[in-house]
Amino acid sequence: MRVQMLGLCRFSYVGLRGYQRDHAGIEERRAFLYDSARLARRWLWFTTLALPGWLAQTDPDFTLVIMTGPDLPDPYLLQLRDLAAGHPQLRLELVPPMDRHLDACRAAIAAHVDLAADAIGHFRHDDDDAVALDYVARARADFAQVQGLWRPEGHLSLDHSRGLMMRVGPQGAGFVPRIAHNMGVALTIFLRPDQPKTALHFNHTRLPLWMPGVAVTRPLMFIRGIHADSDSGDIGPGLPWDIAPDALDRQLSLRFGLDRATLDGLARRLCAADGTGPSC
Repeated sequence: MRVQMLGLCRFSYVGLRGYQRDHAGIEERRAFLYDSARLARRWLWFTTLALPGWLAQTDPDFTLVIMTGPDLPDPYLLQLRDLAAGHPQLRLELVPPMDRHLDACRAAIAAHVDLAADAIGHFRHDDDDAVALDYVARARADFAQVQGLWRPEGHLSLDHSRGLMMRVGPQGAGFVPRIAHNMGVALTIFLRPDQPKTALHFNHTRLPLWMPGVAVTRPLMFIRGIHADSDSGDIGPGLPWDIAPDALDRQLSLRFGLDRATLDGLARRLCAADGTGPSC
């Protein structure tokens, strides 16, 4: 079975709906998203936490569409263009502001759907989260084990739910280990290619209403950034699990290609950028 892995990452996309924080109109949303201090923080999250894992996936057969607006300020738009030009898995889509956010998401990925595939593994990815280096490989392999649940209706969610919640502070990064079901990160929605939907068309907190789901609770598969800039800035429900500090450092390296010093540096840089603001 040919499975296409197709993801969507929104980078400060100016559009209405689709976010928990409301704005009165496009101009108010643009002013909020394009605030220079906020954009600098989001770029730090994206390039330090989110991007490294995508550039080092053990299975490079995937597409991650980065969705933003055509008027995203430089240097960020220029840097996104350079990233997409240098990495075939990354595609940049410039979508004008739209009132209906799900229509905008569909417009971003429509040209990248492989209609010759048997199934599309749709996933969403926020610019302040990370997935493990083998997320694509494991999602594809695990789906092969449970595709019988997918075949009758062409809908299935595969939830890799063991993760780390990462908070930033002036002393560095703090981690809360959680098994958090259907968190949104490392969550794959398998659909047929002719389905005109993306992962964002399904509220990840209500997935059982629409499809069967399988939870894979190991290995460690994601890091979720928790901070006041987040659209939803709390840890949410889940089950705690224990990990020793030295084992945590090993897992950061083995699973994500990251190290504690880099993440502590990210936390301190975010706080230094606005020591009294929302990042701390």
